[in-house]
Amino acid sequence: MLLRIAADLIVLVHFAFVTFVVAGGLLALKWPKMAYLHIPAAVWGAWIGFANWICPLTPLENHLRRLTGEAGYAGGFIEHYITRILYPAGLTAGMRVMLGVAVVAANLLVYGICFARWRSRE
Repeated sequence: MLLRIAADLIVLVHFAFVTFVVAGGLLALKWPKMAYLHIPAAVWGAWIGFANWICPLTPLENHLRRLTGEAGYAGGFIEHYITRILYPAGLTAGMRVMLGVAVVAANLLVYGICFARWRSRE
């Protein structure tokens, strides 16, 4: 029971982290020091995505699920939980890269706005 709860908590943490990677730059508009957390998270998230790696949380969750007798899943967290929600059927590798570039570009835009605000306060 505790291992299943731990696996479920890892899923929640993982989902929160993915959400933070995608949209955390918006928090820096309100709280500039949030950039110190978000920028490394965004770099990590982009690196995982572009390198087609699997986040270490995924095998940990799978391991916990197997210990409880549940089946793990193939692929990474994104493919298992988020892909069905965010990505349509037939999504190509090139389209995934373009989506990644769009997330990076959106964060660069947000940080451009942040930087302009921070400079205007000086």
